[in-house]
Amino acid sequence: MRTSNLTSRLIAFTFIRTTLNTAHRMVYPFLAAFARGLGVDLSVLSYVMTARALAGMFGPLAAALTDKRGRKVGILVGVGLFSLGAALVVAWPTFPVFAAALLLMTLGKYVFDISLVSWLGDRVPYERRGRVLAVTEFGWSLAFILGVPLVGFLIARRGWDSPFLAFASLGALAFLILAFIIPKDAPTVIAGSPAPENHSLLSILRSPAFLPILASLSLGLFSSAANETVNLLFGVWLEDAFGLQIAALGAASAVIGLSELGGEGLVAAFVDRLGKPRAVAFGLAANSLAALALPVLGKSEAGALIGLFFFYISFEFTIVSAIPLMTEILPSARATVLALNVSGLSLGRALGAFASPRLYGLGFGAVAAGAVVFNLLAFLALWRMKKTR
Repeated sequence: MRTSNLTSRLIAFTFIRTTLNTAHRMVYPFLAAFARGLGVDLSVLSYVMTARALAGMFGPLAAALTDKRGRKVGILVGVGLFSLGAALVVAWPTFPVFAAALLLMTLGKYVFDISLVSWLGDRVPYERRGRVLAVTEFGWSLAFILGVPLVGFLIARRGWDSPFLAFASLGALAFLILAFIIPKDAPTVIAGSPAPENHSLLSILRSPAFLPILASLSLGLFSSAANETVNLLFGVWLEDAFGLQIAALGAASAVIGLSELGGEGLVAAFVDRLGKPRAVAFGLAANSLAALALPVLGKSEAGALIGLFFFYISFEFTIVSAIPLMTEILPSARATVLALNVSGLSLGRALGAFASPRLYGLGFGAVAAGAVVFNLLAFLALWRMKKTR
């Protein structure tokens, strides 16, 4: 692919991922605000978040779609599902519809992400892939830097359901942009490999790459569980400890977004030179140290934000470094492997979302300790992945 064409598309991809990721991430800092607006208890929403995380278990369906029908179809279906979910809340702003919309929007995001990363993996050489994928991951941090503060502004002035109209409109715009800039494609066939339509989960189970794939799934599961343990309740923690209100929580989210932007920038600069496995190991170690520092630094508002900054920059470095590694485990079934990885990440988020409120009952120190335990399990999975690969 020509560099100029890739650059213009990367800009569009990053803008669209920022929109989808803002919708995904806004729930965390404003969990209490959504609970109040919907008239439900915080614990009820934690179960909805667990169910939303489990939506990623349907990732293999996205893989089947994008492998058999082409990446463009998967990308457009993902954005379409996201827009439909947001529009449902605009039409019926009730708790059951809110819960269903979160599931639908999350499923759409996963279908889009898997299809987009597969599209780029098909076209960008492995030695440059880490940098290119890191650029698209800027949409994750920009969601917290730009998107979430705007959501806080809307909620504070227009009510809890006001962001969904914006998401439905931006989703429809993204659909039109993607339909125009992505050429129609066919399933990619790699020389000497089975045709994509012959791939299934059963064929992956029979593949010599099954053990590395299983280890990579475990790596994603435990690292995301470590992050979600802190991620789910950081807004509640800041509100309880320092009395931060909605606007201030939006500003705190921007600080976290800046840390993640830094993590993605570090990946873009160093991951291809360091080597993907070594970068992941470094990120896990740094994230564990940051988690241990959180209860100590969290005795003041400034200290809490500094601790969260290092926790999120190290996690982002870890997870973004792992993505190009996943794309090359079994190139002939790239989307299927990525979908299984999304399933692992989703299961990890569900595990973290389930454990976090219970650990928080023992104090925030228990939350930080839980994150470290999950990271140690991720280290073990990375070691096993390198050995079997």
